[in-house]
Amino acid sequence: MSGTAAPVATLIPAPRPSVDGDAVSVLPGLYVQEASQWLSTSAGRIASDSYSWMQAVHWVAGSGLYKPRRHRSHGPRAFGPTTMRVAQELAQLFPCRPGIEYLVRRTGLSERSVEYHLGMLREAGLLAWIVKGTRVSGGPAQASEFARMIPVEFDVALGVRTVQRDEDAPAYTRAASGIAEAGRELMAKLAKKASRKVRKPRSKTSSKAPAGCAQKGAEQGVGTAVSDEVRCTPMQVGTSASSTAGTTSFPPESKLASGDAKSPTPKKSKAKASGHRKLNAVGRRFQLARELTQELDWLRGCSVARIAWVARGVADAGWTVTDIKGWLHLRGEAARVRRGSGLIAVLLAGAETVLDTPEKRADAVEQWRGAQEAARRHRIQQVRTRTERYDGDWDAPTNRAVQRQVDEAFATSFRPEPQPVAPDTEALPEVSGVDGLDDDVVAEARAEARQRLMVGDTSLITVAIDAMGRKTAEQLYGFDLVRRALQLASGARSSLMTYGRR
Repeated sequence: MSGTAAPVATLIPAPRPSVDGDAVSVLPGLYVQEASQWLSTSAGRIASDSYSWMQAVHWVAGSGLYKPRRHRSHGPRAFGPTTMRVAQELAQLFPCRPGIEYLVRRTGLSERSVEYHLGMLREAGLLAWIVKGTRVSGGPAQASEFARMIPVEFDVALGVRTVQRDEDAPAYTRAASGIAEAGRELMAKLAKKASRKVRKPRSKTSSKAPAGCAQKGAEQGVGTAVSDEVRCTPMQVGTSASSTAGTTSFPPESKLASGDAKSPTPKKSKAKASGHRKLNAVGRRFQLARELTQELDWLRGCSVARIAWVARGVADAGWTVTDIKGWLHLRGEAARVRRGSGLIAVLLAGAETVLDTPEKRADAVEQWRGAQEAARRHRIQQVRTRTERYDGDWDAPTNRAVQRQVDEAFATSFRPEPQPVAPDTEALPEVSGVDGLDDDVVAEARAEARQRLMVGDTSLITVAIDAMGRKTAEQLYGFDLVRRALQLASGARSSLMTYGRR
C-alpha cells in the first residue's frame, strides 16, 4: 500500500475500482428515502449478527456522510452518542421489535426523541421496516419490527466483497465474503468500538475540589471524595505513628461546649411553608381547566388542554371556578349539550370584560348562590308534599255533595245491624239508587273521583262500592271510572306495579 493511501485508510478507505477500471467512484451523502426504508425495497444487506451491525453503526457515526439537518429542519443535529445508545438497545433484541415505551424506559429519553433517533437510523440505511406498527382504536398498539441493515456505502468504503449464495433469494440476503487490504485497519478500529458500550453521559456539574481546597491539599496532602463531597484530608508523610512536631494536647471535657448553642447565622430555608411552587400563567390555566372538568357535569371527559385554551382569558384575569359558575348563572346555560368545549367557549366569550372587577364577580356569585338555595328549598318542598300525599292520612273531599255521600257511606258501613222485627211491625223502606240527586251533584262527584284517580287515589270509589254496592256506585260515578278504580286497586296490591310521577 502506497504512502499516500495510508491516511485515507484510517478514515474512509479508498473505494473499490469500477468494473471498467477507469472511473473512480466517490461516496455521496448517506440518505435513504422513505420509500426505500422497507426491507423489500432496501439496497443494503441484512447484518449477520449484532456485532457486525454495530460496526456499521460506528462507521456511519464517524464518517459524517449522514447529516440529519440536511433533510429536515428539526430534530437532532448529528448522529451522536444518543443515537448510539438507541442502536445498542436495538442490537440486543431478537427479533428487533422494540416498543417506543420500552426504549423510553431503557434509555431515559422522551418518546419524541426515541422516534427521532429511530428515524435517523432508517434514513442512514441501518434499519429497515419489516412490519410497521399501528395503533388501532380500542385495541392495543402493535410495535414495529425492524431488520438490522448494513448500507451499501459501508461495503464500498471498506472494500467489503459480498456474494449472493442463493440466486432465488432477495438481494438483501447477500453475505460478506472478504475485505480489501485498505479497509482492514479501519475494520479493526470499528471492531474495538463495537465491543465497547456507549454509556449515558454524566451531568456537567464538576466534582473537582474548590481552588482553596486544592491548594491546601497540594501543600498538605491529597483530596478524598466522600458522599459526593470533596473534603481536604491532610496526610502525614512518613511511617511513624507519632508526629515529629510533638504531642497534641486536648482540652478537658469541662471546657468543651455542650453542643446546644445555636448558630449566630442560621440558614434560611428557601422552601415555602406550603411546599408548592407558584404557578405561572400556563399552569394557572391548566389548574382552572382541571377544576372546571371536575365541577361542571357537562364538561366531564373534555380535554383539559382544550378547556385551558378556551378559558385562558378568565384564567389570566384571576377568575376562580366559583366566579365562572356565577357568570354562567347570569349568562344562562343550555339544556342540552353536544360539545362541552364549544359551549364553554361561547359562554365565556367577553366574560372578563363584563365582570371586570372583583365586586362585580362577587355580586354574580351571590346571585348564583341565592338561586341554588332557592332551588334546594323548592326540591325539599316537593319531596315533602309528595311524601305527605302518599304516606299521610286520607284527605277528606272538599266538595260538600261528595262529603255528604261519604258520610252516608260511612254511616251505612258502620251502623249497627238491624235487629229482627216482629211480624206485626212494619219495616222501613231502604233507599237505593241516585235518582234523588241532581245532575250537578253527580257531575261534581264524578269530577272529584276522576281527579283522585289521576293521582292514584281510589279510596273514594272503593268506599262507595263497599257501602252502596257496585251497581249503585256505577250509577253515581259511571261504569268507566268504577272499572278503572278497581283495576288500580287490584294493581296496588301487586309487587310488580308502583305509582309515582314521571
